[in-house]
This record gives sequence, structure tokens and C-alpha cells, in this order.
Amino acid sequence: MPLLVLVVALIVYPIYRAVWLSFTDKLVGYPERFVGLRNYVYLANDDAFQTVVKNSLVFTVVSVALKIVTGLGMALVLHATWRWRNFFRGLMLLPWITSTVIIALTWRWMFDAFPGRGFFNSVLLDAGLLARPIAFMATPEGAMAAVVIANWWRGFPFFGVSYLAGMQSIPGELYEAASVDGAGSWRRFWHVTVPGLKHVIIVTTLLTFIFTLNDFNIIYVMTRGGPGTATQVFATYSYEVAFNQLRWGRGVTISIFAVPLLIAAIALVSRYLLRERTA
Repeated sequence: MPLLVLVVALIVYPIYRAVWLSFTDKLVGYPERFVGLRNYVYLANDDAFQTVVKNSLVFTVVSVALKIVTGLGMALVLHATWRWRNFFRGLMLLPWITSTVIIALTWRWMFDAFPGRGFFNSVLLDAGLLARPIAFMATPEGAMAAVVIANWWRGFPFFGVSYLAGMQSIPGELYEAASVDGAGSWRRFWHVTVPGLKHVIIVTTLLTFIFTLNDFNIIYVMTRGGPGTATQVFATYSYEVAFNQLRWGRGVTISIFAVPLLIAAIALVSRYLLRERTA
């Protein structure tokens, strides 16, 4: 019974409260007033919110895809036998254990447009490859690329560690049998490694999809959602509306719009895993 009360207090009530606020026009300092679906209708017809949905999907899909590819490559390298392998296995965890805010500040400094301050501009200018600094984050495309790179760098060790653990659980006899059958390294990868990592890939992709879609710190610290709304995503736009515009009802509604995407992703993966178990 105490555990049930704790679950209700920490999970059920906050969800109920958020859903209720989405049906009100709650403003800071004013009483709540029920408005039905007005917030949802407003956002469905809001051009800025449509941009937020597009940005959220682009940011999430590109970041997750990069993490999958680089994480798999890193796991393959660290799974091989070579000197200093264990040292680099530990080093790979550095981005993962570093504070997200520190990572965001570091990447913002690296992309800074001021000579002598931004790492990339300083290197390119000193090498004579540029005549003037590039304002990497002054354009919508550049800003989105910058936050994607920072998010990727923060998260790819999770994939690398997970894939490495999965590779170590694949029986070596499978690789030996494939080699006897004449399979080269590429065929062994596609027909032994990838099938052996199938469930790991699915679960890590789902978890990182959820984490990335809800990412706030990296984007807020690096760009504040700018320039304009170029990097506004669900989390940052919800924060802006709720705490800068003081429209709590509408701000909560923005966050709730992300829930169907998360539920759909979880349902698809759960259905697939259940089918695999009963097959």
C-alpha cells in the first residue's frame, strides 16, 4: 500500500495534473479556467508549432541515426584485439559521463564565430583556409547541425557500450562456422553480428529516441531555440511558452503533443519483441 501511494504521488498525479492544465488557459497569477480543446486547436493551426514539430523530428531522427552508425563502428573497433583497447574503452565513456550543460557550453564555444574564441574558426583562420570567420550558428541549417552534433557526441557512447556488450555475448563458434563456409568479414558482419545485435539495436534505438525527443539542455544552452525558431523543439518551446510567456496551460499542451510519438514508438517495439518471443 505505501508503494502504491508513492507511485500515485510521483507518477499518476503529475500526469493527471498536466493533462488537466492542457484543458485550461492557466496564466501565472490567475485562476485556472477550463477552455476545452482550445489550446490543442490553437497549436494545430500555429505555424511556429508546426515548425517545432518538424524540428523535433529532424533533430531526433538525424541524431539517433548518427548514434547508431558511430556506436556500431566504435563497438566493432573496440571489440577487436589490439593494444590499448581497454584504455580506449574507458575513454569512450567520457562524453557520456560529462555534464550535459558542460558539453553544450563546450560545443557552443567551438562553433563561436569570434576569432580567437571559437575553436573551429580559430583553427581554420590560422591555417589560412578562411579569410573571415564563419557564423556557424547564425543560419537555421548551421544551428540545427551544431545541436545535432552536440547531442550525437553526448549520446553515442551509450550505443557503443551496448553494442560492445552485445558483441561479446555472440558465440565465437558462429564466426568460426561462417569463416569455414567461406564468409568474409563483411558477410560475417551482416549475417552474424547484426542478427546477434538485433534486440540490442531495437531497445537502444527506442530509449535514445525518447531521450533525444525530450532533450532540453543542449539546445537551450547552445541556441535558446534560435535563430528564430530554427532549433525550437518540444521541450524548449514548451519552456518558452510556459515560463517566458507565463502561459502554463498552453506550455503543457505543447509537451503533451510529443506523447503520441513516444507511445507509437514504444508500441511498435513492444509488438515486435512480443512477436519475436512467441515465434
